[in-house]
Order: sequence, then C-alpha cells, then structure tokens
Amino acid sequence: MSRMLAALSDQSLELGPARAAEPEGNWRCATDADHVTWLVLDRPGKSVNTIDRSVIEELAGHVERIAEQRPPALVIRSAKPSGFAAGADIQQFAGASTAEISAMLEEAHRVLDRLSQLPMRTIAVIHGHCLGAGLELALACDRRLAVPESSLGFPEVMLGLHPGLGGTYRATATADPLEAMTMMLTGKPATAKKAKAIGLVDAVVEERHVRAAVQAAIRGELEPAGGSFKAQAFSLRPARALMASQMRRKAADKAPKAHYPAPYRLIDLWEEHGGNAKAMQAAEIRSFAELIETETAQNLVRVFFLREAMKGLKQGSSAISRVHVVGAGAMGGDIAAWAAREGFHVTLGDVANEPIGRAMKAATKMLTATLKDPLKIRDALDRLTPDPRGLGIRHADLVIEAAPERLELKRGIFAAIEPQLKTGALLATNTSALPLEDLAEGLADPSRLVGLHFFNPVSRMQLVEIVRHDRISAETLRRATAFAVELSRLPAPVGSAPGFLVNRALTPYMAEALIMVDEGIPKERIDRVAEDFGMPMGPVELADQVGLDIALEVSASLRQRLAVPFPDSPAWLEKLVAEKKLGRKTGSGLYDYDADGKPKKQRVEASPQDATSDADLLDRLILPMLNAVVACLREGVVEREDIADGAMIFGTGFAPFRGGPIHYARHRGTDEITAKLRMLAEKHGPRFTPDAGWDRLKG
Repeated sequence: MSRMLAALSDQSLELGPARAAEPEGNWRCATDADHVTWLVLDRPGKSVNTIDRSVIEELAGHVERIAEQRPPALVIRSAKPSGFAAGADIQQFAGASTAEISAMLEEAHRVLDRLSQLPMRTIAVIHGHCLGAGLELALACDRRLAVPESSLGFPEVMLGLHPGLGGTYRATATADPLEAMTMMLTGKPATAKKAKAIGLVDAVVEERHVRAAVQAAIRGELEPAGGSFKAQAFSLRPARALMASQMRRKAADKAPKAHYPAPYRLIDLWEEHGGNAKAMQAAEIRSFAELIETETAQNLVRVFFLREAMKGLKQGSSAISRVHVVGAGAMGGDIAAWAAREGFHVTLGDVANEPIGRAMKAATKMLTATLKDPLKIRDALDRLTPDPRGLGIRHADLVIEAAPERLELKRGIFAAIEPQLKTGALLATNTSALPLEDLAEGLADPSRLVGLHFFNPVSRMQLVEIVRHDRISAETLRRATAFAVELSRLPAPVGSAPGFLVNRALTPYMAEALIMVDEGIPKERIDRVAEDFGMPMGPVELADQVGLDIALEVSASLRQRLAVPFPDSPAWLEKLVAEKKLGRKTGSGLYDYDADGKPKKQRVEASPQDATSDADLLDRLILPMLNAVVACLREGVVEREDIADGAMIFGTGFAPFRGGPIHYARHRGTDEITAKLRMLAEKHGPRFTPDAGWDRLKG
C-alpha cells in the first residue's frame, strides 16, 4: 500500500479550489463556484499530516468563520499523498501534566464539537492513512467518503492509550459498536471496504469520482451508513455489560491488565457511559489524561520513538530494485517472498528444484495471509521468479546468500557469485553466527559485502541486523540500511561479533532456562514466569520454536568464541537432537505439539515448598540477557542504547511496556541489578558475573 500511495501525487487528488489557495498555517481554504468551502490540511514541511495543538487552534478559527459565512457545505481533506492524517503528534504530550493534557483535550473537544454542530453538510474525504486523531476529526463530520486504498484505525492502544478526541463515543455511535470497539481494542486498521461495511464511512469512491460523490452528498443523495440496530441495542446498559465481560476475557488473553490498562479502561468507558455521549466524552478526557502518565504509556510511547529512530537511520535511497536470493530454505524463501511483497523484483535460486517449489508454495500462503487482496497477491507473485540456474544474479542490485551456516559452503557460494555481479551490486549474507571478516576472505571486493540478518518468521519479525566488518564501505552500509527500511523493516547496525546483538543476548536467556529444566524446575513454570514479565513466549517454548538443533549449535558457537563464561548444554539436550526431537518443527522436543503446532502444557504454579521464588527465577532468566546487552554496548557491537533497546524489542519481543532492556535496567537501578548478578554468581557460577559495562551505565 505504501508504494501505491506514494505513487499518488498532489495533482491526482481532488482538492477543489483549495489547490490554488495560499496556505494559512496548516490549512488551505477556498470556496468553489457552488459556494462550497474546501478546507485542506497541508502541514508545511511535512510529508505526513499529524494533528497537534496548532492544527486544532487554526481549525477553530476556520470553523467559526465558516459558521458565520454559512456555505451550503464544507469539505475537509488532506493535500498529502500519504493520507488524511497519521494521528496525533504525541510529542506535544511529553512532559505535560495531567491538568495540562486535560486542558488541551478539552479545548480540542470544543473545536470538534463545534465542527460537528455546523448547520451545513460537512464531508470528510479520506485517502491513505486516516488514523487516531485524524479519524476522530473525520468522525466529527456528518459524512465520510473514502477512496479504496484508504486505511482507517485507532492505534492508540499500541501506545498504552485509547482514543482521546471523541473516538470512543463517536465511533461506537456511528459504526457497528462491537466492530468499533474491536478496532479500538486491537489497534488494527480497517480497509475502506471494511469501514463501509461496519458503518464507519458512508461511501467508497475512486479518486476520480470524489467531486461527483461530494456533490451527491450535498444534494442529500448519500445516506449515512451508521444508525444500525446494534447501535440502538447497545445504547442499553445491560446489553453493554454482557458484551463488556466477554471483551475483558478476550483482552486478558492478549494483554494482562496489570501491564496494559488501556483496553480495560476503554471497555469500562463504553460499559458505563455508552448510552450517554456527554458523559462518555468527559470520562474519555479524564481517562486519557490519567493513562498518558502511566509507566506503560510512557514506555510504549518510547517504543514508538525507538521505531521512528530506527527508520530514521535511512539516508537516501538504496537504489535497489532487483534482488536475487541464494538458498530457498525457510529463511531464504521467506526473505525472497517478503521482498517481492514489498515491490522488489526477486529471483530465487537453489542447488535443487524441490526447495524452490516449497518456497513458492510457502510464499503464496504468506502473501495470501498478509495481502488478502487477490490482485496484490497476483502482482507480488509475478515479481517472484524461481531461478534454479541463477540467471538473475547478473541483473541483481543485491544478492542475498541464505545457505546453511557453514563457512566453507558460504565462501564457495561467494566465489561463484562475485564474478557475475554487475558494477555497484551489493553482496549480503543472512548468517546469524559466522564472522563477516572470515566470510570476506577471498573476495575481490570485500567492501560490498554486508550482513543482513533477518529473523524468523520474516513476515512478522520487524528487525534486520545490518552487520558491518572491518573492510565494508560506508556506501554499502548506507544502502543496506536503506534497503531494510524500504522492506518495511527496522535496521539495527551491529558489529561482526559472536551472535551479533540479538542472538548474543537471547541465547543466555534460553540456556539458563534449559539449566533450570535440568535442575527439575517445571518447564511450564519457567515459561509462565517469563510470560508474566511480558515476554511474548517463554524461553523453553522459544527454544523449541527456534529448533533445538539450532539452539544447540548457536550455544556451542558462542561458548567457543566468547571470552566470558557460557554454560554447557545439558547432555539430554544433545540426546534429544540426536533423536531428531527438534521442537515444534518435528512435533516433539522439550514439549509435545498438537496438530496445530501448539505446545501441550500443564498448569504448574510455585508451591510453598519451592526453595526458589518466581522473582528469583525471573532474575536468572532476564539478568543474563541484560548483562549481554551491556557487554555489547561496551564492546561497540551496538553503539547506541536506544538502538539496543529497539533491536531487543523488535527482534525478540522483549516486553515493550518495559521500554527495552537498558531502559528497564536504568528504571530498576543498575546498582540493584549488579548486586543481584553477584549474588547469582556466588550461588550458580561465574556466568552471572556482572559485565564491566555496568559501570559506564551508571554515568
């Protein structure tokens, strides 16, 4: 969608007479021959509209003037090809008190209320992204038109919040209330077609028909989509109470209330005030202002800015349009499919035809699940070409090697590839363990070799480690970083060190869990403790997910190459691998798996007789991970704390509401953590010895 929207230009958008109007701050305003006022949001110097205090204050002036002039209709839309608006500018809330935030919200509500009460027809025309406060602005109009590529949503829950500019009561009053609540509770956007089906927009029209649709709305030929029977039924408290209890149960499956209060606040708002817009408005303002000061919201807002910081590492274009992937295994096939999904022309090679066939089948499944639109699926598959003879290498701007982790094998592949590369082409490896300095040996031009370490599954894991080595060129690093962002992925620049950053930090976490299992601690309890902390998956299940053979191999590699103590793997783990009980992929490992690939777990809690508390178990799991991240910062494997935090959140799922491992360490206290590490080292061995980098962190 991003590439499609980017293809739109200002000239293709129907802006009425506002196209020629001089900007007045953030808005352009003009009246057409039929006396209809067109008010166009066009924030200067920005590629994306966001809603901040200045936008609302200027809107207030326009609304008052329009109220006096009484045109037959008002049309509101955006001049930005990227979309209507991407939500509120959350930087405006940084450092503000609850009282100040409440005052800002109350003023914004007065403006949107005034807009909603204008006596003439008000029409929002939506294209591209219409999110959060942008959607709340559109909901204050009495008609909404959307072009087919639009995406509408309330992502505030991702920031530990809920809508705060009237979305809670306008969305549930306008659209199917259950669908509106689902959108707000999940943060997932809806397509224009889905938004029309649930009553959030009144019509879906092609851009070239926008002017005609506006005129039809003015003539009264476009009936509002809202006002469903469900909206009437759920205006009654007993009906809301029944659904609210179900919503809370579903929310608890996804987000524990102790860590993520926003969904539960939203459900409470709707249950208590869903039949009274004014009461719900007041409660929404109060609740939003309180939530934004919570630790969860502060940390999730921090995660938002971490994401933006990682995207901001992109400098210029990668100048890559054609990609060739060598190796059609699970990782290579997924990388190729994702690149094709994101608009790159991709050829996929392997030494055998069978893996390519499996990869194409898996690509079809992934593209169907993520794109949904048959035309987009077809176009993506058209960009993905099976290439068993490697003919695409000579035409590729980037060749990615994704072969098994054997040094001589990869060197042999490079030796065959490099003579075929065209001038300016990059050569990348997806290695997760091998030193790039060793891989670069024998290359005629090692400056164009870079590590692009993707994570499994590629379609869901947002991180790509951009691995440098001592002979890489700055231009290769720049282009590789840009390519990762163009793939809709988040780059993390790291040095070529054992395990890079993510595996270096994640492996001790899993290794300690296996030692605990060896000590007789139930694996279900170990996983529960980690999940209660906020990890998306416990370390025992994660080892099964990664594959016990791979976990054993990575552990052995780190043990051999690291200069710090690293625990030996239990003998029974090697026995499981020898017996081909490798985890989820073989249906049996540390857990047994059902037909759907879900582990069979028993409920296990700590008993009074247990010598170790859950808190102590958690520290044994989490503190080695933090220790490894601190070591990576000290060694320069990763150079910035924010990038380290972002990489661990987006590469491992480290509890987002805790803000990242270094942020969590600072919040908890580095003195407390190093003292606990020393205690664990005395009890369990030198693997817990605090890294020297903790002293730097105290500064």
